[in-house]
Amino acid sequence: MVVKVEVFTSDSCPHCPAAVNVANEAKEVLGDAADIIICNIGSEENRQKAISLGIMAVPTIAIDDEVAFVGAPALDELVNKVKSLI
Repeated sequence: MVVKVEVFTSDSCPHCPAAVNVANEAKEVLGDAADIIICNIGSEENRQKAISLGIMAVPTIAIDDEVAFVGAPALDELVNKVKSLI
């Protein structure tokens, strides 16, 4: 089973790069078990997806279409959350 991890970001957010880095590090640990998708809310499609999930702030990480973290989690938090869904 592949777990979908979406990282919602914006270009003006100073904290978003940390969330992207953690997601990419998690991908290295999890390999093919995780599909990491970076969703910049600057695009209309990603903005609508964020709205549909009830996201009010960036960075936010959604796992399998449910908000899991607001802000950048620690690597072990993200990895453990994904592993719990595999």
